[in-house]
Amino acid sequence: MITRRFLLVSLSMDAILGEVTIRRRKRKLDEMTHGNGLSDLYSTTLMRLKAQKGYRSVLGLKVLMWVLYSERPLRAQELCDALGVETESTDLDSDNVPALRTLVASCLGLVTIEASSSTVRLVHFTLQEHLSRDPTLFHSPHSTIAEVCLTYLNFGCVRDLSPTLNSAPKTAPLLEYASVYWGRHASREMTENIKILTLKLLHRFDEHISAQLLLLHYEPNRGGGPYYDGIGGPAGFTGLHGAAFLGIPGIFSAVLVMKEWDINAEDCMGMTALAWASVKGHEEVVKALLERDDVNPNQVDTHSGRTPLSRAAENGHEGVVKILLEGNDVHTTTPDKQNETPLSLALSNGHHEVARILRERDNVNF
Repeated sequence: MITRRFLLVSLSMDAILGEVTIRRRKRKLDEMTHGNGLSDLYSTTLMRLKAQKGYRSVLGLKVLMWVLYSERPLRAQELCDALGVETESTDLDSDNVPALRTLVASCLGLVTIEASSSTVRLVHFTLQEHLSRDPTLFHSPHSTIAEVCLTYLNFGCVRDLSPTLNSAPKTAPLLEYASVYWGRHASREMTENIKILTLKLLHRFDEHISAQLLLLHYEPNRGGGPYYDGIGGPAGFTGLHGAAFLGIPGIFSAVLVMKEWDINAEDCMGMTALAWASVKGHEEVVKALLERDDVNPNQVDTHSGRTPLSRAAENGHEGVVKILLEGNDVHTTTPDKQNETPLSLALSNGHHEVARILRERDNVNF
């Protein structure tokens, strides 16, 4: 008779045994969830994981943390690369990158590698629930991941990469994930070290490949944002634009005083910092920008002719629209190059509350 312990340990071989075996064993584990003791089994396995000798106990917990808290499923090589980063280092040491076999073995069967996608996943969805119930298991996971990502992006070997590349090279497996998602982790848990690493990254950001990858990732999910084709690289997408794009208040305030910025400067897509904060719905950043005397709230972008108010209205960001309208000098009827006004953009995209706010401001009745 196959024991529960054997089921968990043997699942670490799924990547080798294939999809058929994966499905069979997961079905058996699904059946086990209807019985008692699965939580006890996870607890016992975690105790054994922590009791492993040498570095394996630390490695096993790190793997579980990354798999549990990552913004998307990580491919095996991405995770190996992440686990090889030392946050005090200035470049990646390949000797620190664990072998995939070691990574999986350290988890005692609690993770598996999907053969079809090469992604690392928890052995069962009930394990995610079990791990999430223990707030003491992982200390500050999001800030830990953010610091690893930022350290990686500041590595010399990464900074030397061309900013016009449209994808991460195979020599830098973690680059795409780190570029796109460090901000999301940092927004959940902020530390002083994250601020320091971020300011280092955002210095000459428009010459960094991570700016290119961030914008390329944004385009497919852009909603009402500007189009970016990646040709020519992220020229003009400075640290100020990047901080407004990400919308983390603590980061943005630090970037504002980092140097003397041209606050109304346009990037490669004709966008200003205020335009980015408006299109992304970052209310605190919009407030911080509007408090400055030198910001132009009515500046149109050179590509579409839209104002920050048009961007916010198009995307249904009620809070940003209200903040922008607090200034009596904000133009509410400026048409873009397609002759669309903020009101018409709100209506055509189904944002009826934004449309109501705009109609009330202009006393429009229809």
